[in-house]
Amino acid sequence: MSEQPPSDDTTDFGFRTVATAEKRRLVGQVFSSVASKYDLMNDLMSLGIHRVWKRYFVATSGVRRGDRVLDLAGGTGDIAALLRPRLGETGSVVLGDINAEMLRVGRDRLIDRGVLAGLDYIQCNAEVLPFADATFDLVTIAFGLRNVTDKAAALAEMRRVLKPGGRALVLEFSEVAAPWLRPLYDFHSFEVLPRLGRLIAGDADSYRYLAESIRKHPPQAALRELMQDAGFERCDYRNLSAGIVAIHSGYRI
Repeated sequence: MSEQPPSDDTTDFGFRTVATAEKRRLVGQVFSSVASKYDLMNDLMSLGIHRVWKRYFVATSGVRRGDRVLDLAGGTGDIAALLRPRLGETGSVVLGDINAEMLRVGRDRLIDRGVLAGLDYIQCNAEVLPFADATFDLVTIAFGLRNVTDKAAALAEMRRVLKPGGRALVLEFSEVAAPWLRPLYDFHSFEVLPRLGRLIAGDADSYRYLAESIRKHPPQAALRELMQDAGFERCDYRNLSAGIVAIHSGYRI
């Protein structure tokens, strides 16, 4: 795994350029701020479509009974809750997130829903995972990779902890394929989302950052190349909703 970049390097935080060492703190502030309203805001921002994307993501994951799954950036537990029934009594999900507040919200929410067995929680950095090599059958990350400072390091770690034959799946906002849709999507992202954030979560800036982070995230072909560079084989992607989001996959052979 690559070493951490020097602290005087710079990276993007939305449309801003910040010191690499500073981004993790800034992203942490964003998600600590939005954690309590995260699910409600997701419903409002996507008109509920994010739930369809997530169900499709899990339904096409190829997960099997008895598998062990690592769900990174697990947030409020949506993916873990969808995965858990497919794994049977002997399967399990480790829900990991770098943000303690998001992890707490997810844990409490799953407990309230009675989703208890076969679930573990860990606060962890996707760039330096605290697991042995070849631990998991599947690693998922949904709407989280774009917030990782060193995406190459995170992808390399995802591959490292996969068993041979294991699969990594990335669900992430991507580049809209339909030209006619882009102006509407930009208006929704930069005009509607910050206003919703201010009204519902009392935080316009965090939702402005989240919209900007989508535009700075590698588009489909570039992310596929990043996964190949990390050592994944059979890398591919599938667009959903005209490329608003895409599911990327790769295998550890």
